[in-house]
Amino acid sequence: MKLTWLDVRGAAAKQALLEEALHQRLDGIVSDTLADLGDLPPTVKKIFFPHGTELKELPDDLGAADVVIVDPRVHGTPAELSAVYPGVEFGRFVEIVDAQTLEDACQSARTEEWSLLLFRDPTKIPLEIVIAAAAGAEGSLITVAGDVAEAEIIFGVLEHGSDGVMMAPNAVGDATALKQASAVVTQPLDLVELTVVATEHVGMGERACVDTCSHFREDEGILVGSHSKGMILCVSETHPLPYMPTRPFRVNAGAIHSYTLSRDGRTHYLSELKSGSKVMAVDVKGQTRIVTVGRVKIESRPLISIDAKSDDGRAVNLILQDDWHVRVLGPGGAVLNSTELKPGDRVLGYLPAEDRHVGYPINEFCLEK
Repeated sequence: MKLTWLDVRGAAAKQALLEEALHQRLDGIVSDTLADLGDLPPTVKKIFFPHGTELKELPDDLGAADVVIVDPRVHGTPAELSAVYPGVEFGRFVEIVDAQTLEDACQSARTEEWSLLLFRDPTKIPLEIVIAAAAGAEGSLITVAGDVAEAEIIFGVLEHGSDGVMMAPNAVGDATALKQASAVVTQPLDLVELTVVATEHVGMGERACVDTCSHFREDEGILVGSHSKGMILCVSETHPLPYMPTRPFRVNAGAIHSYTLSRDGRTHYLSELKSGSKVMAVDVKGQTRIVTVGRVKIESRPLISIDAKSDDGRAVNLILQDDWHVRVLGPGGAVLNSTELKPGDRVLGYLPAEDRHVGYPINEFCLEK
């Protein structure tokens, strides 16, 4: 999880925003008023940030704050202030507008415990430079985001991203969205081996190729299944074919009614995916990441139904395009042509425990056949 700081300086409906932030367990509350921080519980970091106020000298008592962010041009450096206020954590604010302030940001990222950075230009190249300069540093890099969409980008810059984001909410609900955006590291899944029990040619239907904006590895694909409680790992088209080039961004995923996983354990039908949707890429070890859909191709093709069972008897079904170049993954990363599967073959799958309601996991009675 990345750090999430909510900036409530000058915010309307401040109390409602604070309640939402605490409920969502955001990491920090940022205010230019110590009184806003005094009643906050110890579960949230209290950040005093007087930038933009007329406060040129810090108060004698900073006890309500866990961290104080200062502009060295106004208040002095964190090192100087630490000598005056023993026991208080200080961080440095840098507004990046040119080459010199970019160098100031790099220096802060290398040396300070906390660096709060505001980039005035929309390009993310300066942030990339700061992240690279801070490689191996022990401090935390917090970047100001204008909204949740920008926060998601900041979290992913250079694949490492900023350690955290500070965002001023426009309305109640923004804190929740920011917390969701911070979960850029997905949890691994416990894949299981399934035994194929039957295959059947089921005639024509529509299948979906999911083209993503990412390059899949050879042992990676997406989980697909006819039922919400059982899916099979469909491999991407990273493996050579005799009649066409590889398309390492694509998974020939299955019939359009099928489920696949996305973030937060939610499922989506293949038919509802579109440009900009998110799906979960999964490798044979169960490691996961979220990738962005660039396009979904739905076309009429002959289909094949694959029935499999787990060792404890749970049934799984997957309907794929009926063509040998459409493949699934087996134990050890074995690449298996779907039309050559036979009873007794072993494939990799996933068995979610929950039923689904509009894609969200829910514990209720649901019979799928």
